Amino acid sequence: MSPSSEPSTQPHGYISDKDQYLKRMGRIEGQARGISKMINEEKYCIDILTQISALTSALQVVALGLLDDHLSHCVLDAAKLGEDEAATKIKEASDAIRRLVRS
Repeated sequence: MSPSSEPSTQPHGYISDKDQYLKRMGRIEGQARGISKMINEEKYCIDILTQISALTSALQVVALGLLDDHLSHCVLDAAKLGEDEAATKIKEASDAIRRLVRS
């Protein structure tokens, strides 16, 4: 089992903003459905690309918020537990940043 899939005894850092994340994700889902509809209706390609850009930006906002919460809570809490725990959480964060930068 990888560290990120292990059950945690502490709430995740984003828990206090969970409702906001869910609302934002609901809007993102609506944007994605809207793009599908635009394609189905054969809308102008530049208009579709504009909407894809907006969707990508919205996802990046969520990702950066979750990353900030991870650093502020999970990494900070792990640092208090010791070097091994901190190193694991820092690697998780670094790997997540690497994936975000590539996307």
